[in-house]
Amino acid sequence: MALFERNPSRRPSNSYSTATFVVFVALVLVGVWMLTSSTFTPVSLPSGSKSETNEPVSETETIVTSEEQPVVVPTDTQQEDTNTDTNTESSSNETENKKGDGNESENKKENGNESENKMENGNEKKSDEKIEEENSSKPSEDTKGGNESKDDTENKPGEDAKGQSENGTPKFDDENGKTEGGELVTPGEGTQELISQNKTSETESASESSTEKTEQNTSNDESNNSENDKGFSTETTTSENQPEPNSGQETVEKELTLEQNSTDTPIKESFPNGAQSELLNETSTQNGTFSTQAAESKNQKEMQSTSGNKKGNKNDAVAVTWKLCNTSAGADYIPCLDNEVAIKKLRTTGHYEHRERHCPDEAPTCLVPLPEGYKRSIEWPHSRDKIWYHNVPHTLLADVKGHQNWVKVSGEYLSFPGGGTQFKNGALHYIDNIQESLPDIAWGKKARVVLDVGCGVASFGGFLFDRDVLTMSFAPKDEHEAQVQFALERGIPAISAVMGTKRLPYPSLSFDVIHCARCRVPWHVDGGMLLLELNRLLRPGGYFVWSATPVYQKLPEDVEIWEAMSELMKAMCWKMVKKTKDTLNMVGLAIYQKPLDNKCYEQRKENTPPMCQGSDDPNAAWNISLKACMHKLPVDPNVRGSKWPEQWPKRAVKAPYWLNESQIGVYGKPAPKDFEADYVHWKHVVSNSYINGMGIDWSHIRNVMDMRAVYGGFAAALKDMKVWVMNVVPIDSPDTLPVIYERGLFGMYHNWCESFSTYPRSYDLLHADHLFSRIKKKCNILPLMAEVDRMLRPEGKLIVRDTSETINEIESIAKSLKYEVRMTYTKEKEGLLCVQKTTWRPTEVETSTAPLS
Repeated sequence: MALFERNPSRRPSNSYSTATFVVFVALVLVGVWMLTSSTFTPVSLPSGSKSETNEPVSETETIVTSEEQPVVVPTDTQQEDTNTDTNTESSSNETENKKGDGNESENKKENGNESENKMENGNEKKSDEKIEEENSSKPSEDTKGGNESKDDTENKPGEDAKGQSENGTPKFDDENGKTEGGELVTPGEGTQELISQNKTSETESASESSTEKTEQNTSNDESNNSENDKGFSTETTTSENQPEPNSGQETVEKELTLEQNSTDTPIKESFPNGAQSELLNETSTQNGTFSTQAAESKNQKEMQSTSGNKKGNKNDAVAVTWKLCNTSAGADYIPCLDNEVAIKKLRTTGHYEHRERHCPDEAPTCLVPLPEGYKRSIEWPHSRDKIWYHNVPHTLLADVKGHQNWVKVSGEYLSFPGGGTQFKNGALHYIDNIQESLPDIAWGKKARVVLDVGCGVASFGGFLFDRDVLTMSFAPKDEHEAQVQFALERGIPAISAVMGTKRLPYPSLSFDVIHCARCRVPWHVDGGMLLLELNRLLRPGGYFVWSATPVYQKLPEDVEIWEAMSELMKAMCWKMVKKTKDTLNMVGLAIYQKPLDNKCYEQRKENTPPMCQGSDDPNAAWNISLKACMHKLPVDPNVRGSKWPEQWPKRAVKAPYWLNESQIGVYGKPAPKDFEADYVHWKHVVSNSYINGMGIDWSHIRNVMDMRAVYGGFAAALKDMKVWVMNVVPIDSPDTLPVIYERGLFGMYHNWCESFSTYPRSYDLLHADHLFSRIKKKCNILPLMAEVDRMLRPEGKLIVRDTSETINEIESIAKSLKYEVRMTYTKEKEGLLCVQKTTWRPTEVETSTAPLS
């Protein structure tokens, strides 16, 4: 007993010494248990669930999914991760072997708790062992919120090895629709079943404990298998050339080439390594050989808001108090078209100046109210035939144009028989009559992209979808009440615009066919200035289809217009290739073709209309005044416009002939390879992540906008789905819009410091790839989010890919708008966010000293 004596002069009795020994040992064991298992709390786990792995995860990584839609993990992901349990058990055994004898007593106590969990929830023994392993490696977590750990663990039912990476760590691969290197945080119990169904296994507690785990001896071994070192790099330059170790399980693709398109190996997209990362790396993005629309339109008058120099920041989102817009336009408010203050100051409206864009000095930050009785839009293709009356509660057009089968009121619906002024018996017959009259037009093969001027309710474009043709329809916001709004609600592409004094926001030589059916445009006046704008937009060899009374009626006014148009067409070298009559609809149409070269221009006796000066850029289209002149056509076979594009759908995936190896693309590669790599990239993102991995019900998606399109790869990846995509190229981005048109898609230029020319509630999905971080350098980000809210339908989705700082900022603003956060993922400096708009509207209306409309 001398071993335990503190004072040799005092010799207690044997019974006293024995008691002291027992108490001492008990205290030691309790102390060890408290140090090593202070965070352990018995949890209630459903049958079959497994605790999170204890490998370190970066605290900057977060994945959040909503409780309504699952994050779908593809089958290949589940199959390749079936060895997780072996790795995790091995790590657990190594951890337990490092414990002392005192820890054995502690483990017995933990096993008792684990048995309790097993009895309550039917957990497998292996799940309990993982809980024991996790808690034995977190000695100080009770100081950081043990209750949070419990709550998060309870949000992980039904998880198994298939929901983990090959080394046991959860992952989210944005391109392959799975979790990797991040955490899955579930907002409520309703999410548990969804996550169980999709085999995901991330929790917030993994992030909270990651720093502490690195302090433990066991973490030295486990960190070799950490998912942070497993095939993910950020979009920053510093990590591009640093491939992460993969524990011998996988290798990260080093290059994004066309050969990858023919392999079955999925491309890791969201935060790729090596050459792939330059597809998203904003720090190295360049204009290449592409100029910007802002540069091409350098003489334009910039209409930026007074807040244009303000930089959006997180405090703006936190402090904002949303109010309803105080405008006479109400639920139909379009800020740049309903600016009555600016319109009243116009000196003249003779050239439709009052229908053009006049943006307010300060971009609005108010929210547009919903129409009373608003419902989720009817799905395509049924929406082409009818829409909910309360979504667009306007009947004037039905009264005025009902006899022409534009639109009719049918109870709680507005129905669209498919007619129009020139095709009362249906647009499809009219479309096929054009094809029969001129077989060379070849709808859906040669003729793919059409511009419909003065579209009405856009039935012409709506039925051209049946012929695989994409139509950009436009009409002014005028007395034809809500005509463009009807089109958009029907799921047909359209914008509010007018042929007035400015060029349309499209590049030159872009449209295969331009159509005008009683479009009420005085083509022959002002030296043919408006028709010459169509000449700028029409592709060499393209067709102008004109269906109007001057073509087939003999009234004096019609005869006068026909003669003037014939003279103008001849002077422009447009050849009439067909003049025919539709006997069913009792209307006539004339089809003209634009020349393929400059021979006719050079042989003209009079230079009327004149040729434009060489310094006049036909591609400058943003806020540029019209000129009554014609641009020479390209003659170099390697220049855009000298050849007709490939037939659809081949043109969608093949790099345009005028992109050559000497040109540098937006992402730094030779332009053709840049184009091809971009398409491969977006094809994998869309098919494996957006469609299968984000819980989006695509049956509810019809109208889509890519707010910062580059080559149109995102839209091309969606080409086989029943959606259409408005590709927007910001005016300060590389001018790649001609590439988008060349591949059989469409879009327009825009300045995102201003409102877009569309009605409220126009789009089901908005996609913004590194847009917000760029825009907030020019103007306040808050008005842009208000504009997003204006364009987006209730239940519509916003997908944002941007810097992690910007993602946090947008998420904060979205929450202030009462949006549902469906998914958020951040890793180091990059992130992905998906939110869904709700029907929430503020009750307070803004006060205004001067009405905006």
